[in-house]
Amino acid sequence: MIEAVKIWNEPNNKSHWDPLLDPEWDLFAEMTRLAGQAIRAENPELTRVLGGMSPIDPFFLQRLEGKGALDHVDAVAVHGFPLDWNLWPIDAWPEKVAEIRAVTDKPVWVTEVGVSSFGSEEVQAWGVKKTADLLIGHAPRIHWYSLYDLPHTWEATTRHKEAEGSSYYRHFHMGLLREDGSPKPAVEAYAPYAEQMGLCQWFHFEDHRLDDAVAWFRRLGVRHVRTGLSWADRYREGALDWFDRQMEALAEFETTVTFCFTPEHRGIEPHHTSPPQAAEEFAEFCAEMTARYAPRRAAAAQGRIVSKELA
Repeated sequence: MIEAVKIWNEPNNKSHWDPLLDPEWDLFAEMTRLAGQAIRAENPELTRVLGGMSPIDPFFLQRLEGKGALDHVDAVAVHGFPLDWNLWPIDAWPEKVAEIRAVTDKPVWVTEVGVSSFGSEEVQAWGVKKTADLLIGHAPRIHWYSLYDLPHTWEATTRHKEAEGSSYYRHFHMGLLREDGSPKPAVEAYAPYAEQMGLCQWFHFEDHRLDDAVAWFRRLGVRHVRTGLSWADRYREGALDWFDRQMEALAEFETTVTFCFTPEHRGIEPHHTSPPQAAEEFAEFCAEMTARYAPRRAAAAQGRIVSKELA
């Protein structure tokens, strides 16, 4: 069951939205307004979540509110990695959530939080428990990032690349599982919190890890999952077949789906972080995915009735 959709991912992070092309976030605000309207038209009951802020910045949220973007979302989200990239201590998590609550009346979700095992797998396991103790009860949704380490043959979704030094390589060690699927100590630390702290796992196009990931979600007792459907991937051959397989595999979980990534040929510049040439096209993608995977309940129920009658 899809319980929510997220409009973009980390819009105030240049690894996901190019600030040189949209320095005041006017284009992003327009895109968010149109996407929120399109999603609402397809399913008025579906929760729309603003792409998670990274860094956590109340002034950025106020900027978007001034442009009318928050009128078309139902919740806002934050991302934080204090032991790896953020310049604040892990104990500040409740304070960071409170900073956002102070400037909005919308629920504040924590849709990515994590600790890498780059320096120590034992530190990561400690970070799981510490994060759970700090955040459970302070946010309606919490998603640990992530289940799997990123394969070393892939590329991390960041504009900085190796110029980050060791910070870049931390991207590859965020999982509870190693690249080969073997468990780290963090798995045992996570298991007691699985019902209250969900998991975020991005699946690449035709990702070979999908079925094993679902098996781990079940084994751990995970209820809430966050993943993504890529607008850029929509233009690949066989895209809908892959999307169908992915969403069918996750159907038993309460899933938050993120819509993001600009197709190169539809961006102002040919990059996934570029604002689109026409914001309406992203809204159309959001509408299509919502209608396909999260139709309004009345329509879905009618479809089941018709199917039974035909059978």
